Amino acid sequence: MSTDTADAVPDLELIQSRIRDVADFPAPGILFKDITPLLNDRHALAATVSALAAPFRDTGVDHVIGLEARGFIFGAPVALELGAGFVPARKAGKLPSRTIGQAYDLEYGTATVEIHADALHPGSRVLIVDDVLATGGTGRAAVELVRRAGGTVVGFSVLMELAALQGREKLPDVEPHCLLSV
Repeated sequence: MSTDTADAVPDLELIQSRIRDVADFPAPGILFKDITPLLNDRHALAATVSALAAPFRDTGVDHVIGLEARGFIFGAPVALELGAGFVPARKAGKLPSRTIGQAYDLEYGTATVEIHADALHPGSRVLIVDDVLATGGTGRAAVELVRRAGGTVVGFSVLMELAALQGREKLPDVEPHCLLSV
């Protein structure tokens, strides 16, 4: 999955060209960004994984947390690129062992994201990976989970940012690395 050099410029044109707009999904008035064509193109997928990992290659990342569910798709190969372990952050009740959780606000209610209580050790250097930065609630919850586990967040890397939703504002202490802003 690695590119020939760590300093290679990501092919953002290729990546963006493989994201399909789907009108009125999942509801009327929504323009959905479908990443399945990107996932189906090995070159675009490899470029995406490499670009998500690139700024963090020399930061000593111990673990990559992937946020359910599409953050798993990118998080695990980013962890491999960085020589790090992968930690799935799941919706409440989906992990089989003892967990720690963090609630966050949704438009109509709350949700909770969890990791296994033993997934991180104090001092772990953690990169959080997801497909989209939207309102920032899930990202903020992940940051808090890492800190509660005694870890340090070294970054937050996402494929695309929905800039109009201002999710970046919920992460004032973590600079999001976003490949695309839409």
